[in-house]
Amino acid sequence: MIELLPALGQATLETLTYVGLAMLIGGAVGLVMGVLLTTTRAGGLLENKPTYWVLNVLVNFFRPIPFIILVVGLMPLARVITGTGIGDPALIFTLIFAASFGIARLVEQNLLTVPPGQIEAARAMGAGPLRIIATVLIPEGLGPLVLGYTFAFIAVVDMSAMAGAVGAGGLGDFALKYGFRQFNPWVTWSAVLLIIVLVQLAQLVGNLVSRRLLRR
Repeated sequence: MIELLPALGQATLETLTYVGLAMLIGGAVGLVMGVLLTTTRAGGLLENKPTYWVLNVLVNFFRPIPFIILVVGLMPLARVITGTGIGDPALIFTLIFAASFGIARLVEQNLLTVPPGQIEAARAMGAGPLRIIATVLIPEGLGPLVLGYTFAFIAVVDMSAMAGAVGAGGLGDFALKYGFRQFNPWVTWSAVLLIIVLVQLAQLVGNLVSRRLLRR
């Protein structure tokens, strides 16, 4: 086990890289889509039924697809975008893709919890839609949004365990390669425990930040 510690450290770094890039880029794209889903729906700030319908259908179509199937299905697109259908670039592209649609729905659900009265008050004061989104809608929904992004982070960690299916690395691939295939449960559970620690830390930080925001 000791001789595998460098490989375990490398796998941990790879997982953090995959998840970090997916949350950074996918989180930004998902936020935009989620805001549009919230504001273009019937009665929204930017009511636009065709836009809402298209976004809603796309999110409903891609969000439920199991990640392993999505990895295979997006290989041709990943090859066009990243130049390869396997390895780290393809995995990161697919993680970003999956995270974007998942986060979009989480953002929509959390922003819909903002009391309509606060939005109407801002309208009555003459604020435009974009200003209301930036100064009322997102700030007031920030606490629930943090919890939503924490949930998304954990889901992306879970998805990253499928990295080995496209020739990428990470803790999931480490557990399969050096643990399961070598019939070494100690190695497998070491990787599992690291993932659990990572998830617990993310949940702890998310809960603390959200609690502070909700108490403002």
